[in-house]
Parts: sequence; structure tokens; C-alpha cells
Amino acid sequence: MLVTDGRGIAWAPLEGGARVADTRGLDGFEEWLRERLPERGLRPKSAAVLELLLSQPRRASFGSTGELARLAGVNVATVTRTAQALGFAGWPALQQELRARYLSSLSAPQVAEEHHGVGSPAAASLRRDLDSLALVHRRFVEHEINEVAQAIARARRTIVIADGSYAAVGIAFAHNARLTGYDVHAITAGDAELANATAKTTDEDVLVAISFWRLYESTVLAANEAHERGARVFAITDAASPALAGAAERVLMVPAEGVTFFPSLTAGMALVQAIVAQLAAVDPARTSRSIEAAEAMWSRFDLLHRRPTKTPGGE
Repeated sequence: MLVTDGRGIAWAPLEGGARVADTRGLDGFEEWLRERLPERGLRPKSAAVLELLLSQPRRASFGSTGELARLAGVNVATVTRTAQALGFAGWPALQQELRARYLSSLSAPQVAEEHHGVGSPAAASLRRDLDSLALVHRRFVEHEINEVAQAIARARRTIVIADGSYAAVGIAFAHNARLTGYDVHAITAGDAELANATAKTTDEDVLVAISFWRLYESTVLAANEAHERGARVFAITDAASPALAGAAERVLMVPAEGVTFFPSLTAGMALVQAIVAQLAAVDPARTSRSIEAAEAMWSRFDLLHRRPTKTPGGE
């Protein structure tokens, strides 16, 4: 049962009189879960699991399957079946998105506190990134990556929106995609450039929005504006926020949880590298010509310290 304090914040009582803030108003958390309900609804025991997810998001985000089963008064198999009824492969997949959504409701100091006391932060960070890459590999869906690559190949131009530290992913993506022979540019000079680029977007263009954690408002706005102008919009994020997902025809999900106050970009970088690799295979001859032209200019501008000593196929 939920109670509301004088500030209008809903709370769910826990054992021993403790309370946890209810996040159903945060970024459509409750709406997101309820929209995933099957038409026939849930069985009573699965409904109990759902109510636990809504009333105790922190425990749902970090607790074990056994702990959640105990709190909901069901067995572990019911927790798994509930996740599957909501459209996920199993509990780990659902928990990943739950945690991403929960962390997106916290400030940077609060996120750091959630990860306080992890032992060696450096070792924990490396382990987390390895786990994230393994998760991306297990859930790899080739046709989704190919869909993005094909859209970029057919577009008049592609603009990549990524701000803050996420710009590292966007810049690498656009740089390598441009080398494959396509007009792909990352917006890096701030909101004025973003507004001007969005104003020129047409139904012949593609926009790729890259944002994690709490999302940049400018990224969400640009994605929606581009969608309204007829552009094909793709999003790379860690949680399918309704504000961003509503503008995108495809949302590619990657884990971005770090071990301190900032999100990890490792899985996001791996995903965009995979998209560029797929893009390079769309028209190999075009990509070869583009790479050769770039190599010639690198030599012309004397850019690189090391130069090739042999021509391709030479001895």
C-alpha cells in the first residue's frame, strides 16, 4: 500500500517501518511497465511481483531473484515467468532495464553512493565493463544493427547527436562511418549547431541519438524534431525512455552502468563499432574507394607518424 507525505511524494512501507520512495511518476516508470502487460493480464502471483517492482524499485534493481521472490511471496520461477510475460527473455534482462531507469532518477552524488564500497574501484570498473560487453554479445541482434547500417547507407546525410562524455561515442561513430564513404557528421559545437542542423533535417536524412543515464534534454528534443520532419531516427541508450523512444523507429539498448558517479561508455562504443563494420559491408567497393582516398590525403597532409612500407598485395 502506498502512502503520500505532505510533499506529494508517494512511499511504500518496508519491513521494520522503513520506507522507499515510489518512482512511478519518474519518466513514465509505471506506464512503461503497465504498457508491457499482456492483453490477458497477469496471474495473481505475477501481479504481486509487478507491484513489488513498482513499489520497491531499488530492491528490484539490485536484489537477487530469490530476495524478490521472498518479498513478493512467490517462488523464483514466478519471478522469471513475470519477466517473460512483460516481454523480456528473463529476469536478468528485465532487471538491467529496471536498474538503468532507477539510476536515471538519481543525482550524480546519489549514483556514487549506490556504488560506495565496491572494493578496488579500478578492478570493479573493468569487471563491470567486461560483464556489459558479454551482455551485449549475448543479446546481439544482427538485423537491428543491419537496419541502422542500411538506413545510413540510403540517407542523404546522417547526423549523430551525443553530448557530454557521450560525445566520445558519437564522434568515433561519425568519424569511422564517414570513412566508409557516407555523409555522417557528429554535432559537437553545442546547441546552436544542433538547432541549425535539426532545422535542415528532411525525410531523406537519418538522425542517431546517443544518450544514457538521465539523458540530455537537447538530444531528446532534436530526436523528436527530426522525427516530425520525417527523418528516420534511431536511439542508442541504456533505457527506453518514452521521451526518446517515442521519436525513434528503433531503440538499441546497451548497458551503461558504471561503478561510480558516471556511466560507462564501453558497451555503447562497441555497439557503434559494430554498426560501422556492418555499414562498411553494405557497398564494399564504395568503402574501398573512400578508404583509399582518405589514405592518399593522410599522406598528402603528412598526418601519421608511421607510414605504410608496402602497397596492398605487394611484396
